[in-house]
Amino acid sequence: MTKIENEIQYNWAVGRVEELLPKVNENTPIDDPKSIELELLSNMVADYSDEHFSIGEPSLADIIKLRMYEMDINQKSLSKILEVSPSRVSDYLTGKCEPTIPVARNICRRLNISASVILGV
Repeated sequence: MTKIENEIQYNWAVGRVEELLPKVNENTPIDDPKSIELELLSNMVADYSDEHFSIGEPSLADIIKLRMYEMDINQKSLSKILEVSPSRVSDYLTGKCEPTIPVARNICRRLNISASVILGV
């Protein structure tokens, strides 16, 4: 097996990794069969997890919503903070449009959100 193809194989591999972990430590030689098996299975489990269970990067809308929650503010309050209309805030939160550069600056400064997040870099 060079790649985990389905969830049954994934579950088996995770179980086997859990069995091997207590049997391999930093003193185990790298050419020990259990060490080799653990390394190979761990890599395959990680690859499958990345492909099937990755949650991805949060959107700007998600980050703004989180900050609103943390600051305990609603859309109306956010519109005042950002100096835009409530309907424009709604557009940002639904992903209908992206903020202009001046609004992006306000988001950075007033909501303490990194410019790299706002710019998507």
